[in-house]
Amino acid sequence: MTLPIASTALDGIRVIDLSRVRSGPTAVRQFADWGADVIKIEPPESVEPDGTLGAGRNTADFQNLQRNKRSMTLNLKSEEGVRILKQLIKTADVVIENFRPDVKDRLGLDYESLKEINPRIILGSISGFGQDGPYAKRPGFDQIAQGMGGLMSITGEPGQGPMRVGIPIADLCAGLFCAMGVLTALLERNQSGEGQWVQTSLLQSQIFMLDFQAARWLTQGEIPKQAGNDHPTSIPTGVFPTTNGSINIACAGEAIWQRCAKALGHADWIDDTRFLQNADRSKNRKILNALIAEITMTNTSEYWVETLLEAGVPTGPIYSVDQVFADPQVEHLGIAAKALGTIPFGNTQLVGQPFSMNRTPSSIVSPPPSRGQHTKDILAELGIGDSESLKQNNVI
Repeated sequence: MTLPIASTALDGIRVIDLSRVRSGPTAVRQFADWGADVIKIEPPESVEPDGTLGAGRNTADFQNLQRNKRSMTLNLKSEEGVRILKQLIKTADVVIENFRPDVKDRLGLDYESLKEINPRIILGSISGFGQDGPYAKRPGFDQIAQGMGGLMSITGEPGQGPMRVGIPIADLCAGLFCAMGVLTALLERNQSGEGQWVQTSLLQSQIFMLDFQAARWLTQGEIPKQAGNDHPTSIPTGVFPTTNGSINIACAGEAIWQRCAKALGHADWIDDTRFLQNADRSKNRKILNALIAEITMTNTSEYWVETLLEAGVPTGPIYSVDQVFADPQVEHLGIAAKALGTIPFGNTQLVGQPFSMNRTPSSIVSPPPSRGQHTKDILAELGIGDSESLKQNNVI
């Protein structure tokens, strides 16, 4: 039994999903949403009663991560289970896993072993700290990576200690980079005819996301500090209060700063020696921010967003999550995608893909499968018909 097609973009690509928790499922979701045949391998209930290895099955989190897949139960602690998995891998293009690095070696699912089974296979591996090295065997968790990757040292208000960001950004980025790497390997395979091993880690992904902050240290020896809601280099850029909330104002460059000063009714700030250049505004940031706040507190967020945008100053409201999805532009973009028949939510919405393709769009065509929902069908595709015996022996 195949699923309805989520997209034709990756039709014909088969992905074996050995992932768990968040980073791996984030990678696999990119393939499931774009039409690949994704087979999620789960432990039988006799081996793992919960079976989710992450968010509970009937949660919004699980529904959001695991849609558009088929599910097959296999006991990878049994020789027969591993044998069937390897038989399945012969038919696949991609395997994605985020085991501890030593687990796949123990199961015989390392890249060299998979390459012998299927020379065209691409193995996507996500770890906490890398497949080898002094930290390879450490357990990887998002917040640990945020801390070791430097993000917490530059997040939050100055002097108030390190602060995590409000999403598991290391997990999410590692998953997206894994998917990007696997897609790159698929393109390269069109030339060479060979698969390869794609590796990333939470730590690498988090460091990559430091971007210009990391470059400041690597090229100039500057150690970035916490700046709270203020941009570290473009001033004034930050959060300013209004009569009914707060707004973001972003002044990058002298022209925008001058337009901002005029729109706030203080063209005199342009020639004020405290604010002449970005370096001056940086030195006197607190004074300038306080002056701007005195003005923005005289009217509503809506008023200032409209006024400043009309003057050519990048400005935006600061939303709670419910307000995000009520915004007319967000509604127009359609990122809240229809999802039918989810359990226990019924017909609802989930977070759709953040990019679109005009000929081969993505959609959510099926909710996450029940555990092992497609086991018999997939076994039949492999020519294995004795599923009852396999079940009795705790293989499936």
